[in-house]
Amino acid sequence: MTRIHFIAIGGAAMHNLALAVASKAGYKVTGSDDEIFDPALSHLREAGLLPDELGWHPERITRDIDAIILGMHAREDNPELVKARELGLKIYSFPEYLYEQTKDKIRIVVGGSHGKTTTTSMILYVLQRLGIEADYMVGAQIEGFERMVRLSDTAKYAVFEGDEYLTSPLDLRSKFLWYHPHVAILTGIAWDHINVFPTFPEYVDTFRKFVHSIEPNGSFIYFKGDENLCLLAEEVKQKQSSSLEGRSGGVSVIPYDAYEGDVPMQVFGRHNMQNIQAAMLACHCIGVAPDDFYREISTFTGASNRLEKICETATSVAYKDFAHSPSKLKATINAVRERYPEKKLIACMELHTFSSLMADFLPQYKDCMKEADIAYVYFNPKVIEHKRLTPITAEEVRDAFGSENVEVFTESESLQDRLKELVPSLVGRLGGVSLLMMSSGTFDGIDVKSFAKQLLCTE
Repeated sequence: MTRIHFIAIGGAAMHNLALAVASKAGYKVTGSDDEIFDPALSHLREAGLLPDELGWHPERITRDIDAIILGMHAREDNPELVKARELGLKIYSFPEYLYEQTKDKIRIVVGGSHGKTTTTSMILYVLQRLGIEADYMVGAQIEGFERMVRLSDTAKYAVFEGDEYLTSPLDLRSKFLWYHPHVAILTGIAWDHINVFPTFPEYVDTFRKFVHSIEPNGSFIYFKGDENLCLLAEEVKQKQSSSLEGRSGGVSVIPYDAYEGDVPMQVFGRHNMQNIQAAMLACHCIGVAPDDFYREISTFTGASNRLEKICETATSVAYKDFAHSPSKLKATINAVRERYPEKKLIACMELHTFSSLMADFLPQYKDCMKEADIAYVYFNPKVIEHKRLTPITAEEVRDAFGSENVEVFTESESLQDRLKELVPSLVGRLGGVSLLMMSSGTFDGIDVKSFAKQLLCTE
């Protein structure tokens, strides 16, 4: 019996990995955390993996544990981590363990500042529809998939969403540098995670390292509309020239643009057409014919929380999206505007991540919501205090976004009251409303789906 202990088991990715490991024969999984919320709470309880009590218990870290998997939520001075290091136990980060479990498989890794969850989901969706078995890690729930992580002894392929954020408290490199892909996708580079990458060149450099981590004879698939990716592609080509056109140093360099074929798709927006083309090229690298890919992707309705339709009436529609960075906000708003040009577009977003709440980063949001008819931006000053960041004001946020349509809220109740006052009055008018709720959080406790129904269903 192989015993694995998870420190900070309650994270979205960590608890899904714990479930995947526990499902393998011959493994016993335990874990700990100082706070666990749904859906992790329910998932761990159903699997019998929920810790008996919250908190850190170094006395439970014993020599018979074969491996520790360390989550990003844990600090370097975590009592269980300290004990594990004292005992000399093998300690893995989340991405390191994924690599260890898939090092003999063909790995497809999707990176980029935006679109990586959706593109990864598209690849997995098509492979499943075609009966091609794959291990995976993806940052959202996909229809037809029980979990966000799968590990097996039988799959030939592994498909990972490649995150550029830090690996663990003990390893300050980007997560995706562990994966060493055979097929690598980069969807675009737009500065994010300013708390980790204080300058844009530093941010670009971690993607450069990712490109150079591609396995020999692998493939680098990149969006040709991104100038920074084009520069990285040129670097790859120049590093070692090859006699074969389009190849360099054994790595195929493959640009892509948006899908413009005649197969009707369920998802919309130019950014999603770009995601489709990237996913097709990755699948083609492992032998999937383009026609087979397009046939299957035509029924893909999207990943959870990624431009997900949550309510629709005869006149109006509401979507929620994980968008929080400037490039994601702009792409999502533009997609909804193009899809419903006749409707009044009300876009709401929450500043919730470290980068979005930092005064030095706020100017990156300039004009990113200008295509909305009405734009509401919300942030909670208490979250800024909790993250130990320098306070920002509503005026600073409004000035940073720049466009006249932006109004800023610092109380969730005030935002909700404004929407309750405005939206029902517009729903019955000609064209109706398209409501877009965007956050990596919850707008401080709003059940977005129920709230949208309340706003749109006024009859």
